[in-house]
Amino acid sequence: MTGGVFAPPVFFQAASEMRIHPPAKGTMMPEFTEILRLVRSAAFGIVASLLFLASAQAQSDPLPSWNDTAPKATIVAFVEKVTKQGSPEFVPEPERIAVFDNDGTLWVEHPMYTQLAFVLDRIKTLAPMHPEWKDTQPFKAAIEGDMKTLGTLGEKGVVQLVMATHAGMTTTNFEKIVTDWLAAARDPKFNRPYTKLVYQPMLELLSYLRANGFKTFIVSGGGVEFMRPWTEQVYGIPPEQVVGSSIKTQFKMQDDTPTLYRLPEVNFVDDGAGKPVGINEYIGHRPIAAFGNSDGDLEMLQWTTMGGAPARLGMLIHHTDADREYAYDRDTDFGRLDKALNAAPIANWTVVDMKADWKQIFPPN
Repeated sequence: MTGGVFAPPVFFQAASEMRIHPPAKGTMMPEFTEILRLVRSAAFGIVASLLFLASAQAQSDPLPSWNDTAPKATIVAFVEKVTKQGSPEFVPEPERIAVFDNDGTLWVEHPMYTQLAFVLDRIKTLAPMHPEWKDTQPFKAAIEGDMKTLGTLGEKGVVQLVMATHAGMTTTNFEKIVTDWLAAARDPKFNRPYTKLVYQPMLELLSYLRANGFKTFIVSGGGVEFMRPWTEQVYGIPPEQVVGSSIKTQFKMQDDTPTLYRLPEVNFVDDGAGKPVGINEYIGHRPIAAFGNSDGDLEMLQWTTMGGAPARLGMLIHHTDADREYAYDRDTDFGRLDKALNAAPIANWTVVDMKADWKQIFPPN
């Protein structure tokens, strides 16, 4: 067995080396003809059976893009434990809650968060209507693509940009802006739509968990209304199962039409210690499995795995593949993995090495 699939070339080599010498022309015996027919029939039958078994085995693997390493085995063992009736670690379906960070866990977050790329594009689009921005920070830096200056302006500067690009419109208008941008935007490194830069192994994991009675949620620091327009199509996660950061909204009658209007005020930040709060407030169940990739997911993994049901799974995606994606952890402005990486062996969380544990990164084009 090689990689979980039987490789039949050995049989073909043996068959090619086998020599059966028939009698001279005109002296072929019926018995010899029948022997040849039986040998050929048996050979084709064996090959067909082996190919069928290989195909069936490949189809039975719910995580084909995962290498047969420890993380894959851990996932399968966990699912089997919590779904087996009569097991001391059995978890009823309503309590099979799995939560996933989005940026860096389900799709790319370098060279910057996708939502930040959206913000910068929106600033450039809106700039002609705001001539004062060309001399005012953080707008000046955003227009010029000056990431170094934006970095020095910190969270306050980013919030200003978000409010300028995400507020002052109805929720319906914002959803259309997001949808149109995602349809047109391309990642600078891979030249693919951002929704095609989701991780194939994680798509398989989401499907595998749902096939085993899990309800899957996104719990992300990204904007909830930035994610909801597309998560169901891309991940199979409907809008009501997306928890994220938000700005305040207000009900308004606009031209005799009821609307929700987005205000330039922060409502909730779903990151770090905010993630367990968001899970409690919007999901109402404590998860039994949590998947993240950065220090922003530390408290979510702690809340999920420390205490409660006997079977719990915490998993961190470690970006180690500079060739197929990116390699980063402790020294980055986007998706820093430092404290959580230190906590992983102590808390018994599984760390996925993207380079070693994933056969492929993205879905086929």
